[in-house]
Amino acid sequence: MPIFDNLAKAAKDFFIEEGEESTSPAPASARPLPNATPSAFTPAGMAYPAPAPLVTQPEQRHLDHIQSLLTGNGKDFVAYTKMVKSLGASGLSGPILYQTAFNAFSAVTGLDLPGLLASAEEFERKLTADRNHILERHREKLGEIKIPNQPPSALVQLQQQETQLQTALTDLQRQLEAKQQELLQVQQQRQQESQKATAAMASYELANAAAAAELQAHRQAAQSFLLK
Repeated sequence: MPIFDNLAKAAKDFFIEEGEESTSPAPASARPLPNATPSAFTPAGMAYPAPAPLVTQPEQRHLDHIQSLLTGNGKDFVAYTKMVKSLGASGLSGPILYQTAFNAFSAVTGLDLPGLLASAEEFERKLTADRNHILERHREKLGEIKIPNQPPSALVQLQQQETQLQTALTDLQRQLEAKQQELLQVQQQRQQESQKATAAMASYELANAAAAAELQAHRQAAQSFLLK
């Protein structure tokens, strides 16, 4: 019957995936579960102090990291989801998909439903704990928190350097304004002294011209009256 052929194929694919799990790349995306709601560890609700660049898909290093967190022993909920995906690719869907996958998975692994659900909770806790750890490191990189015995991040060091340069620039601007004011005062004093010097020179020229004219008049008079 087709259903048993599909089940046999899914089981075969399942065991092949388990054998190649260490070398298989992480999937780029996963098919959403029916009526699924965002879990607590989804990054959609993260609040950032500044707008983040648009990310169309996760980086491969992040996919690899998440895949490493979801690596189990082949008898856990992650392995069961691989069975579900394999059966889903063969045409099953809805309750019959999950029930058929569970029956096959339970028959192979001996894992009962409470154990399967407990395994799912364990993976969710692992993802949540990892997200909290990464979020703490992210906040530390932004300088929002300080982790004891950890050197400042490159971003924090640049922020500190920026603050120092802004302080130095502000101080230089104050010094420049003070020097400009001092220069203005010196220029005003120089102009006043220049005017005084010009006025003094003009006064001297008048006095000198008057004296020279008087001296010349007396000399001419002396020559005129005494040399006769």
